[in-house]
Amino acid sequence: MDFAFDARTEELRRQLLTFMEEHIRPAEAIAAEQRAALESPWDTPPVVDELKAEARKHGLWNLFLPDRTYGAGLTNLQYAPLAEITGHSPQLAPTALNCAAPDTGNMEVLAEFGGPEQRRQWLEPLLNGEIRSAFAMTEPDVASSDATNVETRIRRDGDDYVISGRKWYISGAMNPNCKIFIVMGKTEPDATDTRRQQSMILVPRDTPGVEVRRAMQVYGYEDHWHGGHAEVSFDDVRVPARNLIGEEGGGFAIAQARLGPGRIHHCMRLIGMAERGIELMCRRAVSRTAFGKPLAQQGVVREWIADARVQVEQLRLLVLKTAWLMDTVGNRGAHTEIQAIKIATPRAVVGILDRAVQLHGAGGVSQDFPLAELWASARTLQLADGPDEVHQRSLARRELKKYA
Repeated sequence: MDFAFDARTEELRRQLLTFMEEHIRPAEAIAAEQRAALESPWDTPPVVDELKAEARKHGLWNLFLPDRTYGAGLTNLQYAPLAEITGHSPQLAPTALNCAAPDTGNMEVLAEFGGPEQRRQWLEPLLNGEIRSAFAMTEPDVASSDATNVETRIRRDGDDYVISGRKWYISGAMNPNCKIFIVMGKTEPDATDTRRQQSMILVPRDTPGVEVRRAMQVYGYEDHWHGGHAEVSFDDVRVPARNLIGEEGGGFAIAQARLGPGRIHHCMRLIGMAERGIELMCRRAVSRTAFGKPLAQQGVVREWIADARVQVEQLRLLVLKTAWLMDTVGNRGAHTEIQAIKIATPRAVVGILDRAVQLHGAGGVSQDFPLAELWASARTLQLADGPDEVHQRSLARRELKKYA
């Protein structure tokens, strides 16, 4: 395993670091001011479109897609340090580069499993940053940590499918520019193989019967930057049969293919969030005095900073190893490592950000610093894309097989 950055990665890192310093960081305050003046909190601040245009001009666009036909053609190992950099400003940077979830996963699904017409109608405008999208899998009435539990029905009726069900925490769905849902539901609820019961289908937002009911909060935040997390109902929603993605019964396999890259992308950005937390801790520690000496000279503060640095370096190596395995032996070959980073990274980053909040006192839980919102985002990722306990269960099962 050689984790030295190649020439292309080094060049993109240099460009992206400059872009972050010259455009993203200054835009954070501007975006906050603009959002406060918007008619709807779900509208996009004008500065975001300016950032997107600037990113495209510099070639910092669709970096996440390994397929050269649609994206930058980077490997996971090449993309990892770039995604980490965007994690320093997770509200703005991923969107500015057209590398924000859930659009990234949806574009990957359409690129790999979508038909030619589906790609033309939905993938192309997503690649161009003209529209946004949402992925509708989680449901309020079942334990969604087990994806085979989904109860939404996708029923064939002649040349159409009819969708009925209720979803929630559907990321991006509050954004008025969210034009398309990828919905997971059951086409064959009585199939013997529970992993062949589900299918995925494209549902345009403006289809009769689709209702975005409300925004779901995350620790009190509505997460306007990512288009919110909505409760959405599908009441006998009728779409053409050609909207089915792949084949009937293929939904579970598509979901697994989608979630593998999504999980590592989240972990890459989490490391960047931890680095932002360490930066803020250090700046605070050298600028504040308590009990007669700077915080930076307090033993416990030094321990927090040292421990955070050690944890970030460990996590980065594990994430890079996982990226390398995904590139060399595929997602299935990297299954253990993908689960390991999904367990370890959010947990550690929550701890780092929690100590950063503590160091900032009242400021840490306020809107004047990004720490509280970063903490809420990191804590949520202990649930998103599979809760920790599901990954622990699966990983432990494979470990125990060696001794059975």
